[in-house]
Amino acid sequence: MDTDGPPVPALAERAAACADALRDADSVLVASHIDADGLTSAGIASTALERAAIPHEVVFSKQLDDEEIADIAGANHGTVLFTDFGSGQLDAITAHERAGEFTPVIADHHQPAENAATDYHLNPLLEGVDGGTELSGAGATYVLARALLGTDATDLAALAVVGAVGDRQTVDGELVGANTRVAADGVEAGVLDTATGLALYGTQTRPLPRLLEYASELYIPGITNDHQGAIRFLDALDVDLHDGGDWRTWASLDHDERRTVVSALVKRAVRTGVPSAEVTTLVGTTYTLTDEEPGTALRDASEFATLLNATARYERADVGLAVCMGDRGDALERARSLREEHRQTLSEGVSWVTREGVTVEDDLQWFHADDRIRETIVGIVAGMALSGDETENDRPIVAFAAKDDEPAVKVSARATARVVDAGVDLAVVVREAAAAAGGDGGGHEAAAGATVPAGNERAFLDAASGVLAAQRGGD
Repeated sequence: MDTDGPPVPALAERAAACADALRDADSVLVASHIDADGLTSAGIASTALERAAIPHEVVFSKQLDDEEIADIAGANHGTVLFTDFGSGQLDAITAHERAGEFTPVIADHHQPAENAATDYHLNPLLEGVDGGTELSGAGATYVLARALLGTDATDLAALAVVGAVGDRQTVDGELVGANTRVAADGVEAGVLDTATGLALYGTQTRPLPRLLEYASELYIPGITNDHQGAIRFLDALDVDLHDGGDWRTWASLDHDERRTVVSALVKRAVRTGVPSAEVTTLVGTTYTLTDEEPGTALRDASEFATLLNATARYERADVGLAVCMGDRGDALERARSLREEHRQTLSEGVSWVTREGVTVEDDLQWFHADDRIRETIVGIVAGMALSGDETENDRPIVAFAAKDDEPAVKVSARATARVVDAGVDLAVVVREAAAAAGGDGGGHEAAAGATVPAGNERAFLDAASGVLAAQRGGD
């Protein structure tokens, strides 16, 4: 594509207005969400502002509520750039704007609040572009950076792709819609490579047996969740898959070796009864950050996103931001340590859910972790549990966890693509159920979150069940 033009033409006018507001600012406070999409959004925004010589600071929030917005207003910056959130909190934000406390600029992709508006609001949903699958928060922030810097921002497209992949915006193994235009910018800038390849997590860093054993994307009997089975499968191939005494990684294989492994995987899947539609998910589009060291987590968009999520979930968003902005020293080492801690904690969380079980009701299923699972990862654990044998995959799962130092409960809801295709929109479910339970929330069709007062969990579940029943035609 021609990188001289806007990556998402439908958003060009909004992006230009937002860029003008930033140029006019004496100083900017960037406020962003803490997940991979939020961290990459902040990295793009901070880098763009730095290149434009606009003074700024960056802060992060797990959830943008009235108290957080009041704190932001008290930071004494004339302009606040909200990235990867803000649209759903427009009513509270505009109240501070009317009071003259700051000028808001928003680059987000979540559902906007009703009956509230501001002059500088960049959101794909406002122009008919799907914010759940076609453009993430990082993508919206990248569109803003392009409006601010022109082609001097195209190298930031790689971070935008990491954000989109981290926000689970791939459809049938690849990015779609406006995300493809962002990715094309990255390819043309020489910072991104897209190719057809094995669509499993860990191709850069996991030894081959672990790559196949832990693959949650497709269950292949005798290989998935079976370490010795994965080894037997690989040993039977006419390919040298060892480097000295160690197993090689997928990234280290040449084209012919990869073709041999994929062909054998497909044959095994078909022979063991895996439906053909599921077998095709073995292959998808890979997104490689070409400036990063081969064989490292930063080389692959999915692994990069997981690394960032690990920093955020343990209150070290500063580390993730530093990695996004190019720190390959102390910050990267700290991020790697946090990733290992993250993996262990997730494993323990899923084991707890498996051991304790979930409560299955007509329209949903749920568990309450209290303080046994951190509020920052309970949503990930819920999503992982949803793919296990201990849960039902035909209805959403709702997870509760105690919030740190607050008489409130974090709520996370997850649904499979099949449930969403049947008409479920968790963004609506969670927003309405949270309001009924005295809290607030929102999100996407397949993943949403909220905060409600402790003790109001049953009210949330009852309200969510009612909305779900209506969405699925139960009423």
